Amino acid sequence: MLKWALIFLLLGLVAGALGFTGIAGASIAIAKFLFFIFMAIFVVLLVLGAAVFRSVS
Repeated sequence: MLKWALIFLLLGLVAGALGFTGIAGASIAIAKFLFFIFMAIFVVLLVLGAAVFRSVS
């Protein structure tokens, strides 16, 4: 998911540099959305992993 966020970020930057502001804005918004979903899933899995590690050891 982080890979897709980076792809949309690069697409938005290139589109913005070329003057396609509508496409650039949409791509950046998608990149932000995917990044925050990635971070939320990462934090949840990190907490679950710590809880499982404590219960096992």
